[in-house]
Amino acid sequence: MASHFTEQPLPSWRRAVLKVGSSLLTTPDGSLDDHHAGSLAAFVSASRREGREVVIVSSGAVAAGRRLALPEKSTGLSGRQALAALGQTRLVALWQGFFDAPVGQVLLTHDDLRNRRRYLNARSTLRELLALGAIPVINENDTVAVDELKLGDNDNLAAIVAALVDADVLMIASDIAGLYTANPRTDPDAQPVPDVAEVTPDHLASAGGAGTAAGTGGMSTKLEAALKAAAAGIETLLFDGRDAACVARLAEGHLTGTRLRAPRSRLAARKYWLRHAPGAGRIVVDDGALQALRARGASLLPGGVLHAEGDFARGDVIDIAHADKPMARGVVQYAASDIRRIAGRHTRDIESLLGYSYGENVVHRDDLVLLGDP
Repeated sequence: MASHFTEQPLPSWRRAVLKVGSSLLTTPDGSLDDHHAGSLAAFVSASRREGREVVIVSSGAVAAGRRLALPEKSTGLSGRQALAALGQTRLVALWQGFFDAPVGQVLLTHDDLRNRRRYLNARSTLRELLALGAIPVINENDTVAVDELKLGDNDNLAAIVAALVDADVLMIASDIAGLYTANPRTDPDAQPVPDVAEVTPDHLASAGGAGTAAGTGGMSTKLEAALKAAAAGIETLLFDGRDAACVARLAEGHLTGTRLRAPRSRLAARKYWLRHAPGAGRIVVDDGALQALRARGASLLPGGVLHAEGDFARGDVIDIAHADKPMARGVVQYAASDIRRIAGRHTRDIESLLGYSYGENVVHRDDLVLLGDP
């Protein structure tokens, strides 16, 4: 018989991505079930009362849709896509039923996250939802996805979303208590692994496949997700979402499961990437912008921009200079041609000058690193 996990303190966090698997939202016959979701929603509500933010990545749309259609009429890829379309409304309704705050559904494909413009649009939308006090519920857009309907997609999607929203931690609620030295369902000598300094090939080799009929991923995809999150400096927590007491302890600051650490902090990982990513151009700023960036940690606004050099696109990493001396680097929200038109102007003029607006920031403070930082 496999041993049980012991409690350990949660890492400090302000924003988390909570991934909830299909096995926690469905009964054995495929019906949508709110039993386990209720305790997870209570954790989300408790966290929000403490000033924290939680983004939910939720599976279960295909399983929910299956109860609304005859199984023999919903086979193959197109059948799964139709089931996802049927099930999405039920899935969102389930989550909304737990919260007084509004739930905002966001459907993504990997193409949305690979394409630079769509990635930034998704990032901006999620930031705005959180700023409005809403609870984003994200799912793979199975209705239109083709090759994305594959093993463990939402585990990996959750890791990408965690990096997308600058989460401090990725929490994966599953139907297993955490990582073991072997599959605890088949090996009675499997021992719990409560803390992992870094995911290695040995960990991946010990992981199994999909755990349930309703789910599309197993422990291997959760470890793959942890690797993706770690690359962004985000820790991953694995725990049993069926165990209401375990979930309640999360709200009290205690994990009963596995903590998969990141080699470097989230901030350090992002700063490292920004420092070393190839620059596509340069923005030169005035004295006021220099002071705002260095002394106040502000975002770069168009009013502080003197001119842009190069032919960069929205989403590129660019250098920020003052008096021809590089002083920062960041991800730019507007193309070089746009910045030349709005340089020195007030943020309220952006839409009238361009005919559209991606927000008031030329470079958001979360996407900027000062080169004088240690």
